[in-house]
Amino acid sequence: MQSKTFTYGVATASFQIEGAADTRLASIWDTFCATPGKIRDGSNGEQACEHVKLWREDIDLIESLGVDAYRLSISWPRVLHKDGSLNAQGVQFYIDLLDELNRRGIKPFVTLYHWDLPQHIEDNGGWLNRETAYLFADYTDKITKAFGDRVYSYATFNEPFCSSYLGYEIGVHAPGLAKKSYGRQSAHHLLLAHGLAMKVLQQNSPNTENGIVLNFTPCYSATESAEDVKAASKADQYFNQWYIKPLFDRCYPEIINDFTAEDMPLIQEGDFDIIAQQIDFLGINFYTRAVYKADPVTGFSQIDMVDKPKTDIGWEIYPESFTDLLTSLHALYPLPPMYITENGAAMADKLIDGKVDDQDRLAYYDAHLNAVNNAIEQGVNIVGYFAWSLMDNFEWAEGYLKRFGIVYVDYDTQKRTLKSSAHAYKDLLANRK
Repeated sequence: MQSKTFTYGVATASFQIEGAADTRLASIWDTFCATPGKIRDGSNGEQACEHVKLWREDIDLIESLGVDAYRLSISWPRVLHKDGSLNAQGVQFYIDLLDELNRRGIKPFVTLYHWDLPQHIEDNGGWLNRETAYLFADYTDKITKAFGDRVYSYATFNEPFCSSYLGYEIGVHAPGLAKKSYGRQSAHHLLLAHGLAMKVLQQNSPNTENGIVLNFTPCYSATESAEDVKAASKADQYFNQWYIKPLFDRCYPEIINDFTAEDMPLIQEGDFDIIAQQIDFLGINFYTRAVYKADPVTGFSQIDMVDKPKTDIGWEIYPESFTDLLTSLHALYPLPPMYITENGAAMADKLIDGKVDDQDRLAYYDAHLNAVNNAIEQGVNIVGYFAWSLMDNFEWAEGYLKRFGIVYVDYDTQKRTLKSSAHAYKDLLANRK
């Protein structure tokens, strides 16, 4: 990981930082934010970090860190009009951004979908409508042609689990629907859209590294009892393997056999062949683990690890599970090279005398970079690591209450301040062999 061939970067997402909501279409997150009680601090993404206005300064910031790459996402509502034609102003914003990154030798890793579905598509069923998968392929076609050779890597989706489970199954994310069958059906259509988009990428952008980004929360059993071990396995199938198994094994995990007819997703013949397109890389997002016990009603239930260290968002800090995750995926599937596309921690940062001394976040990064290195030493092919996030931003249902950035953002003045973790990351990269 000290080698110059290992890619280090920072990551952001469009809705979380861009602002400039008046120059794009409405997304499902605009609607969700406008629904009382959905966002903890009642905020929205209309201003966020004003990145559309301040992008040049933000690239200065990225360059100052000495990273190799910058992972960003494209706002579908910013680049296409309702009729599906290109929005020239929105497309130009990204072209200018990509050109400047390339001019400075920073590789652009572009995510095509990081949760901000245009609201008019949701009004027509969103990810519950199979047609949305084809609209996504059309969007991919148009935007890859517009960007030309400016992009180093494309990811079709970021964390389809969050879009489907959090958005359609339990309703804590946009669009806020809550039904098991909705969660499973939307997941299938997201994966179908990935496969369709991969075909477009292979055609339009064969020289970029093309893949998908999945998030994983490793599932551990509360005890060694057979019941708890089985419960953890079922949870792992439901939350983790559901999104990766179709990519490589052309099927869903065994837990699908437990579903009622009502909860079963509609799968058409040939869908798994579309989903299982060859990918150049797999992006892994990791933050924490989960511990499960047997539950007579649901089969598994998560338990709170009361006495364990946690981040400010309440997630247990357990870096060993990062190594366990990476080695287990390596054993289960014929994986392409992997990037750690997100890893980081929300901490209760304080800006004191113009400084943020986030030693807790620094310790988190140190432990998790070592966990990645342990997996590499065990033969796992990991080729890069992106810190989440470049800067504090709109943290979805938490609003602006939780700070993940290595750069502090004062939302009133939009002043950016490098935290101690940013300085440490910069030093790490400057001292590579």
